[in-house]
Amino acid sequence: MRGSHRGGAFVALLAGLVGLLTACGGATDAEPGEGAITVEHAQGTTSLDGPPERIVVLDLGVLETLDELGVEGVVGVPQVANLPEHLAEYGSDDYTKVGSLKEPDFEQVNALEPDLVIVAGRSAPAYGELSEIAPTVDLTVDTTDFLAGATERIETLGSLFGKEDAVQDRLSALAARADEIASSGADKTGLVVLTTGGKMSAYGPGSRFGIVYDDLGVRPAVAGLSAETHGDAISAEFIADADPDLLFVIDRDSAIGEAGQSAKQVLDNALVNGTTAARSGGIVHLDPTQWYLTSNGLSSLESMVEAVGDSVA
Repeated sequence: MRGSHRGGAFVALLAGLVGLLTACGGATDAEPGEGAITVEHAQGTTSLDGPPERIVVLDLGVLETLDELGVEGVVGVPQVANLPEHLAEYGSDDYTKVGSLKEPDFEQVNALEPDLVIVAGRSAPAYGELSEIAPTVDLTVDTTDFLAGATERIETLGSLFGKEDAVQDRLSALAARADEIASSGADKTGLVVLTTGGKMSAYGPGSRFGIVYDDLGVRPAVAGLSAETHGDAISAEFIADADPDLLFVIDRDSAIGEAGQSAKQVLDNALVNGTTAARSGGIVHLDPTQWYLTSNGLSSLESMVEAVGDSVA
């Protein structure tokens, strides 16, 4: 087989998404077994001769969603040293390792003769070369509207593999929960900080962690933060000056299994400890795996929304 959510508007977008995908070819142009399938994605449109049976997946969030939906046929996955526990089975020899998240092994991919290769995020730059090997789709999420973008990509997977109903039920519940949180979190300010190698970066609306502000209603404690991948380098003085009600923390080193100062150690100083967030129990250590490695996965997305919801309750 070669071959913008803001508040209640998200619910309306979700309700019409399945029809939109069918009309535009976002997921499939034909039912399984009825011929060619067309998939619209971040880098164009890809045609498949039929439902894929041999799949190479180069993104952990996508792998998480496929695993939860019970999709069979995954034959190749990236080699990841600190594979999330719920994906541990993919570290076994039952799955061929096809390079890393950022650097696919094109020879290994070719040897597997896949019907479909899926890239996203870190692996997206390899789309062109992989497309020369097999039909490839890029399910990268648009961070400027993260929740709506992630929802669209998950819907695409549901449609592609005949799991529309299961996906729709969970995403409808997720949309309702996000709206509930957004309506209750607007009276609190927040700051999202990532720590790595003893250093800190801050992220604002429209960034990879912008869901906190854009979709879940927390007001940015600081205006004008970068939406770039690596955020803005900051110091403890910056956090003290921002004085957020809620300080959301992501420990990158923990996510990738790298030794070094933990986020708690980095933040344990007089300046941070004097903030409103610290004094009121508002320092929220987010699950680093979910937020850094699998944020576009279905269960990770659900857990991320709940984590912010718990913090604003």
